[in-house]
Amino acid sequence: MAPSRIIIAGASGLIGRALTASLRADGAEVIHLVRRPPRGPHEVAWLQAGDALSPDILAGADAVIGLNGASIGRLPWTPGYRDTLRTSRLTPTRTLASALRALGADAPAFLSASAVGRYGHRPGELLDEGSSAGDTFLAHLCVEWEGAAETAGDQVRTVLLRTASVVHPEAVLKPLTRLARLGLAGPLGTGRQVWPWISLEDEVRGIRHAMESDLSGPMNLTGPTPATAADIVRALSRRLHRPYLLPAPAWALRLGLGRAAADCLLLADADVAPRVLLRSGFAFRHRTAQDAIDAAIG
Repeated sequence: MAPSRIIIAGASGLIGRALTASLRADGAEVIHLVRRPPRGPHEVAWLQAGDALSPDILAGADAVIGLNGASIGRLPWTPGYRDTLRTSRLTPTRTLASALRALGADAPAFLSASAVGRYGHRPGELLDEGSSAGDTFLAHLCVEWEGAAETAGDQVRTVLLRTASVVHPEAVLKPLTRLARLGLAGPLGTGRQVWPWISLEDEVRGIRHAMESDLSGPMNLTGPTPATAADIVRALSRRLHRPYLLPAPAWALRLGLGRAAADCLLLADADVAPRVLLRSGFAFRHRTAQDAIDAAIG
């Protein structure tokens, strides 16, 4: 049974929309925190002119879910846009954490977005929730992001949602599909780097699993079967009946995207296991990247 009242910040994105639809389909009341004038009774304005969020808005909810953050897929990562990536995550997360901390033991659970980018570039390692942080731009950003969520305090059950790339036409598949349809798909760098991935359906189910259980702390939202960049691009090309031929060397990716973005998004190697989810009894609907791609492309 779905919890009765859920508050979501950052609900306009792909994950937020899918999560909202899933919860409402099961009869939950879902309230969106929005940074514009509200358009109905299920929206509440916040972050207006730097105002603090009243704890009363969150009181009585079953869970508060923070999904805010400017898109990492927008390129290039200029110094100004890197600041946007930081502030769009840290400011909302700190604001939610402060309001929840004020509620103390009566606070709802806090599920705060993060990313598997926290682990950085770690070839040859098997990574889980207990692994240390990496040393890339995204790794440092995720450490700050999670630190902001943890300021909610020990009395608030806080889950850090370390999400992998979502296999969906509006997410990681968007640029890859363009390349494949043009016949330009092929190895990115060596193609041997492990890419953490998850289907949108399992992302939503994983968030709900965390919300409706007693889990706390970091949780990797990533598929259970590792896949390399070559595995994913080849599977997509096969699904679209397009060739998998033309390599894109690392130097070309860095030249075209910028070193930081290329190294974090396409060339990073991180074999991330969803250990917390699996140990808590979660059953994935899509166990391989091929399964996720087939479901996403239809």
